[in-house]
Amino acid sequence: MTIRVIIVDDQAMVRAGFAALLAAQPDIDVVGEAPDGRQGVEVARSTHPDVVLMDVRMPELDGLAAAREILHPPAGVVHLPKVLMLTTFDVDDYVYEALRAGASGFLLKDAPPADLIAAVRVVAAGEALLAPSVTRRLIADFAASRPAPRRDTTALRLNGLTPRETEVLELIARGLSNQEIADHLVLAEQTVKTHIGRVLAKLDLRDRAQAVVFAYESGLVTPGAS
Repeated sequence: MTIRVIIVDDQAMVRAGFAALLAAQPDIDVVGEAPDGRQGVEVARSTHPDVVLMDVRMPELDGLAAAREILHPPAGVVHLPKVLMLTTFDVDDYVYEALRAGASGFLLKDAPPADLIAAVRVVAAGEALLAPSVTRRLIADFAASRPAPRRDTTALRLNGLTPRETEVLELIARGLSNQEIADHLVLAEQTVKTHIGRVLAKLDLRDRAQAVVFAYESGLVTPGAS
């Protein structure tokens, strides 16, 4: 299956470079570009991409606001692509908010070409990209800077999970990969994937990125805890 991608960035050279790199892959098709968030939303609505590469800082409409519009469309718009945020620095105030808005992850703009290609494939497959450069420590730092966990509104949703599913959610939030979770719990990786699918379905979450946010906001995981 070909992955349809659009690139939203205010730097023409960045768009051209990313487009050339991705279009050279046999399984990726670049179907549109935009120089700002406003046009990015319009291109996303008209081209129906699988993945939107979205810069954070742009004129007209920044990447965070554009991601919100794409992922929370008005009635009648049914296509919901995955959004991969592109950041310039490891520490970016937009990152946590982007995850809360529904973005599937983020990647540094100066990451190696192979990382960009892999990121598009990972996000298109429905997984979240929380690495390599933006670490679990960063996510914890952002969670720590937010208001106290909304335990009153999330407790009932957490109670719907089995003990094993709760354990898997906690390990996701701590930044473990599927294989690392499998090793930690002495399970087959496919079993871990099944548990993750059930966690996402029960909590009505899009992907692992939202699972991380939920785990911190619910108080299941405490920032800075080992």
